Amino acid sequence: QVQLVESGGGLVQAGGSLRLSCAASGRIFSINAMGWYRQAPGKQRELVARITFRGGSTNYADSVKGRFTISRDNAKNTVYLQMNSLKPEDTAVYFCNADGVITMNREMDYWGKGTLVTVSS
Repeated sequence: QVQLVESGGGLVQAGGSLRLSCAASGRIFSINAMGWYRQAPGKQRELVARITFRGGSTNYADSVKGRFTISRDNAKNTVYLQMNSLKPEDTAVYFCNADGVITMNREMDYWGKGTLVTVSS
């Protein structure tokens, strides 16, 4: 069974930084991509950033371009999100996602439980 474990959320002042980590564990043969989504109260879940494991291609939400950087460690099946110049509007629960995860007998997408990021003004 595949699990995604997130860490690194917390409370930070506007202008500050946080680094999120997400490690995928289990009998994983390969992962297509991992990414971070966020959901603020009363809003839909939205993509923040995503990175492919094979080529390292990235895509970002326009609202975080130039402030957030996603990276991965293929050997550890881990993805990171470095968040700089945080704004109050970045406050949300951040969810890790892994898509195209191939295990012994299936290919599936997985979600983490989420980690809360709160940015105070």
